[in-house]
Amino acid sequence: MALRVLGVTQNMRSFMRGVDMIKRYKSAATLQKTLLNIPATQVTKLDNGLRVASEDSGASTATVGLWIDAGSRSENEKNNGVAHFLEHMAFKGTAKRSQTDLELEVENLGAHLNAYTSREQTVFYAKCLSKDVPKAVEILADIIQNSKLGEAEIARERSVILREMQEVESNLQEVVFDHLHATAYQGTPLGQTILGPTKNIQSIGKADLTDYIQTHYKASRIVLAAAGGVKHDDLVKLACSSLGGLEASVLPAEVTPCRFTGSEVRVRDDSLPLAHVAIAVEGCGWTDQDNIPLMVANTLVGAWDRSQGGGANNASNLARASAEDNLCHSFQSFNTCYKDTGLWGIYFVCDPLQCEDMLFNVQTEWMRLCTMVTEAEVERAKNLLKTNMLLQLDGTTPICEDIGRQILCYNRRIPLHELEQRIDAVSVGNVRDVAMKYIYDRCPAVAAVGPVENLPDYNRIRSSMYWLRV
Repeated sequence: MALRVLGVTQNMRSFMRGVDMIKRYKSAATLQKTLLNIPATQVTKLDNGLRVASEDSGASTATVGLWIDAGSRSENEKNNGVAHFLEHMAFKGTAKRSQTDLELEVENLGAHLNAYTSREQTVFYAKCLSKDVPKAVEILADIIQNSKLGEAEIARERSVILREMQEVESNLQEVVFDHLHATAYQGTPLGQTILGPTKNIQSIGKADLTDYIQTHYKASRIVLAAAGGVKHDDLVKLACSSLGGLEASVLPAEVTPCRFTGSEVRVRDDSLPLAHVAIAVEGCGWTDQDNIPLMVANTLVGAWDRSQGGGANNASNLARASAEDNLCHSFQSFNTCYKDTGLWGIYFVCDPLQCEDMLFNVQTEWMRLCTMVTEAEVERAKNLLKTNMLLQLDGTTPICEDIGRQILCYNRRIPLHELEQRIDAVSVGNVRDVAMKYIYDRCPAVAAVGPVENLPDYNRIRSSMYWLRV
């Protein structure tokens, strides 16, 4: 049920398919025409502060969902895990629908109901036929306002979440990113895991769930987003009837500042075959002007997987070195953004003996970004970033997710042609400037799991974050 969000901005499939899409849009005029013909996103704010945003593509299907500005960052040490617990409880029955009734109603519509929790957002969404959008909105509204939160269901979900925690612990990429957040944002809400510690899962009760809903599920912190075959005026009417009674928040949501700490955590386990390592510096928030140049820099570093091949002929220096010198099995750069901070870095998987060489190549590439990156590389990265941007908006669900997230983060949906212009405006100088600002001579956060004996100690890693040149 729960889709974990790592914020890795560049997935491997998009990266590998990038060249094909660039060829498809090789004419600037064709790309511009495509971007301008994308339906506009309409936004309406209800009297209670709830925002309704939709994009009508005229499709026969639609995705509609509720994006809530509350996640594990809105928790404290005592109730860490309650947002994710609520996500599980959402489908366990409401005041007027039992769990069986809810499941049958959704299945009879041929729809799909799902939810996920991230560090800053909780999302409930449904995929259905266009004609069933009114029913989907009514079901979603019922779920977030009238969930029964029965004691028997809470007890049953405890074991489900504990089992899910075991599954997460077997996914080493998830484990590394949780450790990375824990060390980078130690002592702050962003350092907490989304699922929460075991002791919290075993103690969370109805009072904790109810208190979280009453505190954070306010109309002004919720966006009803939809994409596909959906009429905006009809959606606004549905929102008024189903969600108009939600309480408006008197005070704006407070964002607890989360301090970044350059530090490391290592979990050495020589029984594992491969070392899993993430290294990151503090990035910027969603609305910061440096975000687009950092995205270009992130795309420039790129991603690579040994199983995909093509490394020796890849334009990415790091991918080429990884393939030719057998440095790693895979790597992917990431640019994870939050409201006021972020993590910009790289995650790689390598043989135990290659930890030092791989890290040396990563940091060499970072230093090159700061000092010697070329215009041709930046142009390639900008083209690939625009390509990935289009690839990731394939279908009603990713478009709906993009709408909901952007309304929460920016209070508007940035049109694709505007985003394209902002990417095009990034120069070599911009990339060097943000690299110098965020990477050069900065203390990184490091998380490593597995046989990591050969990973250099933190002082050596820190000393490689700058170059002494004569």
